[in-house]
Amino acid sequence: MAAEDPSLMGVTPAMREGSGLVEFSQRFPDRYFDVAIAEQHAVTFGAGLATQGLNPVVAIYSTFLQRAYDQLIHDVALQNLPVLFAIDRAGIVGADGPTHQGAYDISFMRCIPNMTIMTPSDEQECRDMLYTGHKMQTPAAVRYPRGAGNGEPVRKEMTLIEIGKGITLRESTQENDKVALLNFGTLMPYAKAAAEQLNATLVDMRFVKPLDTALLDTLAQTHSTFVTIEDNAIAGGAGSGVGEHMLRHQLPAKLLMIGLPDEFIMQGTQEEMYAELKLDTQGIVEQVTAFLK
Repeated sequence: MAAEDPSLMGVTPAMREGSGLVEFSQRFPDRYFDVAIAEQHAVTFGAGLATQGLNPVVAIYSTFLQRAYDQLIHDVALQNLPVLFAIDRAGIVGADGPTHQGAYDISFMRCIPNMTIMTPSDEQECRDMLYTGHKMQTPAAVRYPRGAGNGEPVRKEMTLIEIGKGITLRESTQENDKVALLNFGTLMPYAKAAAEQLNATLVDMRFVKPLDTALLDTLAQTHSTFVTIEDNAIAGGAGSGVGEHMLRHQLPAKLLMIGLPDEFIMQGTQEEMYAELKLDTQGIVEQVTAFLK
């Protein structure tokens, strides 16, 4: 992206290594800006670059973006500037512990006008979303987890994604009482396995905002239960957005929201915490089965 577009600028608040900007800083030193441990300045600086016709990418941890919430609203979103937020460490971070859990970014961004929020479920989708966000001329955020991806093969080329459109990956074969698993991002491997066990429809929602409401309306005609799955706080998260649409338009389906509970997430590996919080395959199946009963 940077090689093709000289207007792309990389900004980080002292997280060059953590945010994967080492190669960028070496190849494009004149377009790399480390503003030190000053998250508010990183966001406002990105906004300033955008006002000059540039396309900044602010690479920042989810937990650190919280420090720049005012700047995100007033300096970027209010002015509708083309700043792309590459939000690293979104969701459960493992060994970094409760201070670094990226549990709230969907919740605190979803209420901000002009924001587009994307939740990739694998490596290629993440690349395509970063490419799409870069090409947009409005504020956008792509949230992705700490660590390695799911092992999906990656294409060299990147493609634009239609804004606000989800993809149905699996159709339930049940005749009645169909369940639709609506996955937002990181937990897709668990959701896929759970969909097979439950014989449920599986949707990669991809966008928290704008939400694919047309797809929800279509699914509600044939499915009795929606289950939202996300690596973010349930309160105010992607599932809340689905619930708001269902209430507003009186969709007949029931709704189960699976995500992070209303408590601080303690330290442990990602796998350990997914199991403890019932966000892995077994936990999702257990929660859905109990809800249906």
